[in-house]
Amino acid sequence: MTNPTQPGDDKTEPRNDASGATQLADPDSTAQASQTIAHLAHLLDADPLNVGLHRSMSDAMRDAGNETGYLAHGIGIETFELMKTLPQPWAIPLFNVATVFFMNGDHESARRWYGIALDIDPDLAMAHQNLAAVHDAMGNATEARVHRAHAYRLQRIYVEPADNAPRKVLILCTGNAAGNVPFDTLLPPGASYRIKYAIDYASDAEDDQLPPFDLVFNAVGEPDIAEPLAPRLERFARRCKRPLLNPPAAVARTRRDRLPKLLADLEDVVVAPCILLETVPGSVDALANRLVNEGIDFPVLTRPLAKHGGEGLTMHTSIDALWSALATVDAPHYLTAFHDFRSADGYFRKYRTVFVDRVPFPYHLAISSHWIVHYFSADMITADWKIDEERRFLQECGAVLGERAMNAIATIGRRLDLDYGGIDFTLLPDGRVLVFEGNATMLVHREANNGVLAHKNMFVERIIDAFEQLQARRTGVA
Repeated sequence: MTNPTQPGDDKTEPRNDASGATQLADPDSTAQASQTIAHLAHLLDADPLNVGLHRSMSDAMRDAGNETGYLAHGIGIETFELMKTLPQPWAIPLFNVATVFFMNGDHESARRWYGIALDIDPDLAMAHQNLAAVHDAMGNATEARVHRAHAYRLQRIYVEPADNAPRKVLILCTGNAAGNVPFDTLLPPGASYRIKYAIDYASDAEDDQLPPFDLVFNAVGEPDIAEPLAPRLERFARRCKRPLLNPPAAVARTRRDRLPKLLADLEDVVVAPCILLETVPGSVDALANRLVNEGIDFPVLTRPLAKHGGEGLTMHTSIDALWSALATVDAPHYLTAFHDFRSADGYFRKYRTVFVDRVPFPYHLAISSHWIVHYFSADMITADWKIDEERRFLQECGAVLGERAMNAIATIGRRLDLDYGGIDFTLLPDGRVLVFEGNATMLVHREANNGVLAHKNMFVERIIDAFEQLQARRTGVA
C-alpha cells in the first residue's frame, strides 16, 4: 500500500455522466459489475483511505446485489465523515468496514479489510482481536493465535458499553478463545455492559486499574487452560470485592480426570475412569500396568487436552494399538475407558443439560449412528424423527428421562457447584446417568427464528433468563 490519502481527500473520483450520476456498472451485466468491483478493490488496496473510492465501491456493491458490501463500505463512509474533525487513528473506518463483513459471515472480505486496517495502524488491538476470530472461523489456528496474542499484549481491557444494561459485568477471560465460557449468549453485546479482561496477559497491578464493575463472571472455564493460571486467578478472587460467578476452584474440580472422583458417590451416576497421561510410560508393560491400576479396560479413548467436539478423539481396542498411537504424540492426553452406551434401537444418544445456579435446564439431544455424538455430525436437521425426539426431551424431560435420572442430574448440579455449567450425558438401559463430561464451557446459542431448530429458542431463553436472575440476586441490581 502506498501513500494513502487522508479521509475526505477524494484523490480518485468516479467517472460521471452528464446528469452527474455515477457510472460504475451496467445493472444488466454481471460480468461488468464484477469487473468494476475488482477494479475498485485494486484501487482501494493502493489507497484505502480514499472516501470517494469507498463511495464508488458501496454503489457498485449495491448495483451488484451485494447487500453486505454495500453496507460495509457505507458504514466506512459514515465513520470517515464522523472523524473529519478528530485525530487519528484513521484505521477505525476500515476496521468498521471489516466488522460489517465479519458480522455477516463474509470472512474472506473481513480478513482483507482487517489486514488493511492494520497496515494503517499496526497497533489497533481490536483489529488484531477480531482478525483472530476471523482466522478461527476460517480454520487458521496458527494465524488466530498470533493475532490474539498481539491484541492482548497491546490491550488487556475491552469495555463494551450498553446504555440500558442493569449492571456492569467484568468478564475474566484468556487470550485463548477455546478456554473461555461462550458468554455471548449469556451476556449478549448491546444488552450487557461488558468489560472483558484478558487476565492471562495482565499483571496483578492492572487489577487495581479496572473500570468500575458490579459483578465478575469467571469465563476461564476450561480446566486445562485455567490450570496454569490458577495462582493468578486465585489472587484475583481473594482480592475481589464484588460477587464472583464460577470461582476458579470450582472450575478446577471439573477436569476430565478429576470428574469421576468428584461424582463417584452419587446415586445412579456413572463416570468412566479417566487418567491424565502427561508423558508416555517407558514401556508397553508399564502402560498396561497403569491402566489396570486405574481400573481402565479396553476399548480406551484418547483425547488431547483442552479439546472438545470430538477433535483428536480416537478409540483403541488393544494395548498394542494404544501404544502405537501414543508413540506418535508428544503432548499430554487423557485416557478414558469407553462405556458402550448404544440404545436398544442401535443409536447413540447424547443429552445436554445446563446448570444455572445449580438448577438444571435441558438444552439439546443429539442422536447418531456413531459413538462420537455431536449435533453437527448427527444429521439431526435432516431427520424429522430425531427433531421430534429432541423436542419431546426439551418439553418433557422428566417424562423422557424418568424421576430417577432427574434426581441424579439435580445432584450432579449441586456437586459441580458451578454458577454456570453443564453436563453431556446419556441414559443407560438400567436407568442410570452416564456422564461424558461436566464443566463450565457448555455452549448454548439461539437458533434462526425461521429455521428447523427454532423450537429450541424458548428453552435457550429460559437459560438466559435464569442467568439474568442469578446476576440480579448476587448484586441486588435488577
